Amino acid sequence: MKAKKFVSFAVKQILTKHLAPDTICGLAKEKGCFTEMVCSKTLYNYIERGLLKARNIDLTLKVKRKQHRKGQPQHKRLYGLSIEARPQVINQREVFGYWEIDTVVGQKESQSVLLTLDEQTTRFRHIIKIPSRSTQAVEQGLKALRNLYGERFSQVFRSITSDNGSEFASLSQLLPTTPIYYAHPYSAYERGLNEKQNWINQLPRKSFHYGSPEELFQTVLPDLAI
Repeated sequence: MKAKKFVSFAVKQILTKHLAPDTICGLAKEKGCFTEMVCSKTLYNYIERGLLKARNIDLTLKVKRKQHRKGQPQHKRLYGLSIEARPQVINQREVFGYWEIDTVVGQKESQSVLLTLDEQTTRFRHIIKIPSRSTQAVEQGLKALRNLYGERFSQVFRSITSDNGSEFASLSQLLPTTPIYYAHPYSAYERGLNEKQNWINQLPRKSFHYGSPEELFQTVLPDLAI
């Protein structure tokens, strides 16, 4: 087996952080950690052939999102400002502080729900466990978030974009100083960032030169005015 030191490093990253081979190879190249490496395709082949302690099941897993039913009528009323009213600066996804909110449900109805908020430039995700997918539960989660940031909340959360789920019907009342925008009913593609998120904050990303959302988010916070 070639590049044994690198392969051992890769196995450790897969088992402890559930990183994908593509990410591991990119991270190692960016940091210049090894003089000898194998490509991600070779790592996948090693895994498939059972040559490593790491298995496919150890790689990053996808979470189950609430399902958006197709073929629904388009006359459902929005709960607040339409996504069409968002300033162009939000659509460009280049300025910090504009978030998308959603809920992630477990495989079983009895499991708790995760309230997620994703920041568009750093790709940082807040995950808050709530007891159900209800307006009251969302309020509980957002209160915890407001307590976390205190006076900086309005600087960190300059706006939030939501789908038209009933659990988000009272966002404008819960966060009166934060502009809330709603995507059109049954149009999940309008919130492309949140709908495609399946990563964790510590996951190195190629678009950040293999830095993580956590690292980038923490560099922005000290610059915010109170």
